[in-house]
Amino acid sequence: MFRIRQVALTCFFCCALLAVCSAQQSNSEFSVTAEDYARAEKFMPYSTTPLVFGTVRPTWLKDDRFWFRDVGAEGSEFILVDAATGKRSTLFEHSKLAAALSSAASASYEGKHLPFEQVELSPDGQTVEFNLRGRHWKCEVQGTQCSAEGGRPGDTEQPSLPPVPGALPPRPDVPSPDGKLTAFIRDWNLWVRDLASGKETQLTTDGVKDFGYATDNAGWTHSNRAILVWSPDSKRIATFQQDQRNVGDMYLVQTKVGHPVLQAWKYPLPGDDVVTMIQRVVIDVDGPKVTRLQMPPDQHRGSLCDHLICRGTEWSDVQWGPDGKQVAFVSTSRDHKQEQLRVADATTGAVRDVMEETAPTYYESGAGRVSWHYLPTSNEVIWYSERDNWGHLYLYDLATGKLKNQITSGEWAVTQLLHFDEKNRVVYFLAVGREKGQDPYFAHLYRAGFDGQNLKLLTPEDGNHEVSFSPSGKYFVDSYSQPAVPPIAVLRDDDGKVISTVGKADISKLAATGWKPPTPFTVKARDSKTDLYGLMFKPTNFDSSKKYPIVNHIYPGPQGGSVGSRSFSAARGDAQALAELGFIVIELDGLGNPLRSKSFHDFYAKDLGDNTLPDQVAGMKQLAERSPWIDLDRAGIYGHSGGGYAAADAMFRYPDFFKVGISESGNHDNREYEDDWAEKWMGLLKRNGDGTSNYSGQANQPLAKNLKGHLLLAHGTMDDNVPPYNTLLVVDELIKANKDFDLLMLPNQHHGYGSASNYMTRRRWDYFVRYLLGTEPPHEYRMHPSAMAGSVP
Repeated sequence: MFRIRQVALTCFFCCALLAVCSAQQSNSEFSVTAEDYARAEKFMPYSTTPLVFGTVRPTWLKDDRFWFRDVGAEGSEFILVDAATGKRSTLFEHSKLAAALSSAASASYEGKHLPFEQVELSPDGQTVEFNLRGRHWKCEVQGTQCSAEGGRPGDTEQPSLPPVPGALPPRPDVPSPDGKLTAFIRDWNLWVRDLASGKETQLTTDGVKDFGYATDNAGWTHSNRAILVWSPDSKRIATFQQDQRNVGDMYLVQTKVGHPVLQAWKYPLPGDDVVTMIQRVVIDVDGPKVTRLQMPPDQHRGSLCDHLICRGTEWSDVQWGPDGKQVAFVSTSRDHKQEQLRVADATTGAVRDVMEETAPTYYESGAGRVSWHYLPTSNEVIWYSERDNWGHLYLYDLATGKLKNQITSGEWAVTQLLHFDEKNRVVYFLAVGREKGQDPYFAHLYRAGFDGQNLKLLTPEDGNHEVSFSPSGKYFVDSYSQPAVPPIAVLRDDDGKVISTVGKADISKLAATGWKPPTPFTVKARDSKTDLYGLMFKPTNFDSSKKYPIVNHIYPGPQGGSVGSRSFSAARGDAQALAELGFIVIELDGLGNPLRSKSFHDFYAKDLGDNTLPDQVAGMKQLAERSPWIDLDRAGIYGHSGGGYAAADAMFRYPDFFKVGISESGNHDNREYEDDWAEKWMGLLKRNGDGTSNYSGQANQPLAKNLKGHLLLAHGTMDDNVPPYNTLLVVDELIKANKDFDLLMLPNQHHGYGSASNYMTRRRWDYFVRYLLGTEPPHEYRMHPSAMAGSVP
């Protein structure tokens, strides 16, 4: 009996050992090869985007015509459309322009293969401008003459970031509405240049370093461009003298042979006693004459963005009256809780307070665009507010500052005021969440009367609508799509009637590669009640009988979300490419992200350490319950910037759930990040007697001791947005806690990693392959963006 039991026990252990050996052998046979990486690379943006044809991005001319670049499989043409009739024609004779450019540049170009990615058309429609071979070119649209010239005014006055290849760099100067003058900064003062004669006139004389006019420095971003708003008659400029004297510096050091080069610039931090202020001025160009507004200095704040400018170069919180005699503006408090609408007399500098709004957490004047507007002709102002828990428009009396009526209402949100017709008293705006049965993030265009009556949906198609109005407001181009449905662009009149179809995106070549769109999904939030929305990326060779690790690509906001735009995109970063290696990749917008109700957005206000992580974990668990092919025991997470902050936070707060994390350029402690962003979402820093503050709980480094899994930290050493010291704070605590981790510092790289971005992508793939798939990645695979762009496997 004993021998039988002994034999049986021996056989049991033998079988168990064989099973383990078999599993180990099976695991060792599983591999990810260079061919797998090459296949994944076919789904990177530089490979997929060139395979989408027929998208429309209109540029309007003053006479309600617009032009766009029509990219097709055989090349591209520039198309001109008359909005009144919908009639199409070519913007210029492509063959003649190609011949002229070939002659001037000593090269060979064909009409449908002109070498510029982005162009600018002169206001009179007679010349096109673009960059080529490091020079700025102008060509006549009739294709008879092309010439190269130096940069624009002010291009070499102060250093700026290198331009995107093939694109025009941001203009440092600001042309006047009449096209006769352009304003620019020189030696901290404001100048104008007469574009016809080239004569330059100095408008201010007392600008000095750290106290200059129209200067662009928000700490996290800085350039040589001028921030100002011209009056409609081109006679006056509204701007400011930016006071950064005694503001704290930020320092970065270039990696080089020899003595290091120190970069220093003004970068205020939360809790600093002295932060950047602006002294508002109006400048009469004829004279010139500088008039200071009769008010104390204002905070360097915007009613929407964490900079004075939004949407590229638009200083929307300053708006002129049509006669150039008065200028309206909004002053924002340091903590973003208080907004004051004011009107200034441009001649005397006298300032009148019109109205004020205070929010318990933070105020925002829209979503993606400042959505208040000054209406001096009718003595009114359209104001944006979330006071009833939803973003809506309100009409105020400009003289008394009293509310006249609410323009929009309901459990849905206005996001952007796009156009208004003061004569007919109607507004046109984008809104989300009103159309039942659709994704609540899909934006539609609506029209309503100033009195709140006659609300009308102008873009009924199911999808996310991107709208561009003509200068007169009589027409607009509407491009609508979904994450899995390519865009259709139509031309409509102001009643929503379709005049013509401008373009339909062709993704046949993209589909021929085996590309598949992401899958939208819905899960419940941490409260088990609120619907959350996301996208899932699966391998194109997906096999439901297999088990896949799940990787969360996170961006927590609170000013944005993981998913981003709800419009069609051939690639969303490297999400699909990473999935192709054998992962399920998800992006999920959690509680605290924008574009829903105010209470939804406020969910983790003053508690940035939340990072939507309870929602991410809850959502991933629900997906695994309904999808047996998701292996929740192999969960990973990665993100950049705010996503890098959240990814490390996830590894520290949920060490038993997330096994692998990659944190890139994270703002791990917002006491070490620029003042405006942090003080909006966390509030003003308040120090306690014990040395702690209301910011203590948001920092990652005190949680570093909790790390159990594999963590890769990455940062550019010249990151002037999120300084690399944020990551080094975490590194220091990981070392003190005797934790194993991986660190990748990218020398001389800024926030987006520039030339090292593809290297970072490869290292990201390697990390997940090694530690989630449990196999070695191909050795030092090299990405080939230029060779693979637009290729078909």
